[in-house]
Amino acid sequence: MSSTALVYAVFVAVAGAAYFAWWMLHRKREVVAAQRLEDAGDLLELPPEGLHPRIDPYRCIGSGACVLACPEKEILAVVGGRMRVANPLACVGHGACADACPMQAIELVFGNAKRGVELPKLDPSYQTTRAGVYVIGELSGMGLIANAIRQGTLAADHVAAGSRRGAADVFDAIVVGAGPSGTAATLRLMERGLRVRLLDRETYGGTIAHYPRAKVVMTGPLVLPLFGTVKKRTMSKEALVELWEDVRRRTGLEVDTSALVEALEAHTDASWRVKLADGRVLEAANVLLALGRRGSPQKLGVPGEELSKVHYRLLEPEVFRGAHVLVVGGGNSAVENALSLADEGGCASVTISYRRGSFDRCRADNRRAIDAAVAAGRIRTVYESTVTSITEHDVTLSIGDESLTLPNNAVVVQVGGVPPGRVLATFGVDVVVKHGEA
Repeated sequence: MSSTALVYAVFVAVAGAAYFAWWMLHRKREVVAAQRLEDAGDLLELPPEGLHPRIDPYRCIGSGACVLACPEKEILAVVGGRMRVANPLACVGHGACADACPMQAIELVFGNAKRGVELPKLDPSYQTTRAGVYVIGELSGMGLIANAIRQGTLAADHVAAGSRRGAADVFDAIVVGAGPSGTAATLRLMERGLRVRLLDRETYGGTIAHYPRAKVVMTGPLVLPLFGTVKKRTMSKEALVELWEDVRRRTGLEVDTSALVEALEAHTDASWRVKLADGRVLEAANVLLALGRRGSPQKLGVPGEELSKVHYRLLEPEVFRGAHVLVVGGGNSAVENALSLADEGGCASVTISYRRGSFDRCRADNRRAIDAAVAAGRIRTVYESTVTSITEHDVTLSIGDESLTLPNNAVVVQVGGVPPGRVLATFGVDVVVKHGEA
């Protein structure tokens, strides 16, 4: 064999081996993706609360470019030569998939044909149909911290460019919600010399404060008025909290916490009254609502729910060490809370009460984890049950015609929240329902 032929043969062999390795990897990914689709089951019918991709099967060629472009990963997958949305609830609306698609087969939409998503009716400046009232951040349907900051800044620019101003004890603007969008809006208004008040019903940071420990967050880059540019594109929760505190220190940002807004009423044609749960009434020419999509937690409506042992979120499972804890709910949050309590909380017992007969509304990884924990005896499940009463030392469940009383030191309720659309409606903001619309 000549040297030329030998080189050609080696080249063909190497190329063939490389192609075979690539094909095996591609095949393995497709098998994993198909399993994820099967595991997802009914979750594929649930639209995310914000933007997410819809794929045109007639245009899609299955190139996989969108899979590689997505920063979140594992949302899109190639199965049978076609793109599929494998994990819709994990999408936060980056839009990188649509930009990367060579056939323009991906469109970002809200909701789907079966289930709609309630969103406020907004103009391009994020102003509602009520002059001087804006909705920004997650509540407008846009996820991602960078998007929220951009929205807050743009809405504040519109306020600053407009003619609505307060006088005497009337603020130029009140911002409700101290998360990324509310913070950015407040900083921009401060930068423009307007008199602004920032309110939050809980603590500074908004949704950030509710992230699990060590959660990695897609952030940026971020451009914050009066602070500057943050170039990191991913940060842990802890790093993000530290950044947010640095923003407050360096800009002199003041936040009125524990300020729950109960009503928004027109006072004059040029001002709004913001009524707080503690009885205070503030007035402003403009109101920017950056409430997030968590809304107010849905309550059980049973005797004893007002006790201090009843919680609606779980941040540090260690505080329940040695306690008998009941988790109420069967979605991803409830299951993750129960697992966290069992794995890290050092609880005397962890029980989860769910009104359905199985955790069929959870992600597959959560279902596998909860099933393993139950099989190992670390978590007890009481299916097809509802809480009927809570006392200082126990909790009673109804299971069909029977009742079950358990020793109890704490109850963690994770049964959803008041829909954001309902909250906005109480403020007089027009809401539209999107069924797979851009």
